[in-house]
Amino acid sequence: MTGSLPHRRVVTAGEHVLTAQEALEPLYMELEQEVETRLVQAAVSAGWSADEALEAIDELKRHEVLSMVGEED
Repeated sequence: MTGSLPHRRVVTAGEHVLTAQEALEPLYMELEQEVETRLVQAAVSAGWSADEALEAIDELKRHEVLSMVGEED
């Protein structure tokens, strides 16, 4: 019954191995999309329009980036 199990190939030392970023980026993007969807749903449930919610999310992202840049100085 091993035919139903996914085939996993062993990577040898000479083969390309993904960087951590390459391995995590698809999951990160998926989670980011899920978070944004939930935030929009919550905002719409609270009476905001979807456009207002997306603008607020974009503003939060800008604020986060600016605060991270300020911490590096």
